[in-house]
Amino acid sequence: MVNKRYVARRLALMVVSLFTVVTILFFLFRMVPGGPMSAIMSPRMSPEAQRRVIEEFGLNEPLWKQYLLYMAQVVQLDFGQSFYYSRPVTSIIGDRFINTMALMLTAFTISYAFGIYFGAQLGWIRGTTKERAGMLVVLLLRSTPVFWTGMIVLYIFSFELGMFPLGGMRGVTANYSGTADKFLSVDFLYHLALPVFTLCTYYTGLPLLLMRNNLLEVLSEDYIDTARAKGLTNRRILFQHAVRNAILPVVTAFAIAVGFAVGGQVLIETVFSWPGLGREMVQAALRSDYPVAQGAFALMSFIVITMNFIADIAYTYLDPRVELGGT
Repeated sequence: MVNKRYVARRLALMVVSLFTVVTILFFLFRMVPGGPMSAIMSPRMSPEAQRRVIEEFGLNEPLWKQYLLYMAQVVQLDFGQSFYYSRPVTSIIGDRFINTMALMLTAFTISYAFGIYFGAQLGWIRGTTKERAGMLVVLLLRSTPVFWTGMIVLYIFSFELGMFPLGGMRGVTANYSGTADKFLSVDFLYHLALPVFTLCTYYTGLPLLLMRNNLLEVLSEDYIDTARAKGLTNRRILFQHAVRNAILPVVTAFAIAVGFAVGGQVLIETVFSWPGLGREMVQAALRSDYPVAQGAFALMSFIVITMNFIADIAYTYLDPRVELGGT
């Protein structure tokens, strides 16, 4: 069972970690050459105009006061206004975050479903020609840079065959009546297909290798020999006994991978022109749109820390033998 004191300590550590990250971001973006206003301040602006802009963003206050005001805004999930879009940062990164999640969760769900199934199959037939061929394919795809795979897929299926769009998340003439219609429409799924396929060729390798290696250990356990002695079918032994006990590291790896992948899809989002959080974060840095970059980094940090916490706690529910934090 989960130790409540341990959970409380982990939650407190999460708060401290987030506080540290937000603090570092605050000072980091004020140490850039020219300061945080270098993107919107022009030498051609009159001194009076420059003063008004500085006062509008609160940069005329002492640094300690700016920090306290910033932290108070962060607690209220207010990251200020974007220099480039002139819109609240939360609305910008919120839209991009949903787009990234639609891409990422689809790819991860498919990748881990296939990875668990085929990893179990490869572990069961260890030492055969099929197992060696399967491992060769998996290791080849896993070692191939995902952006290179994306460009090859885009060249074949878009440029040469014309089967899928060149990029983006929807067609030029597409018109959605709401959020549900947007993410369930045929047009959206049509644009989603290639980036998801590309991600799956890379991400399937991790759960597959984890499942295979864990299964090899499980298959040597006494209860597997007992199941064989009872005359159970190979399929029942594999999926009802072996896989259930080998899946724990795969599930926890999924939680951690989701956390890091939220902002880690920059390459795929760039190759397929997908309007996601990672791509927006890079563009914000190039535009010196520091409020957006700052908010995106903060959101990514929160998700990574939260998913690590969930993965840690999940151990006790997936494996009753594990008791975190003692009694």
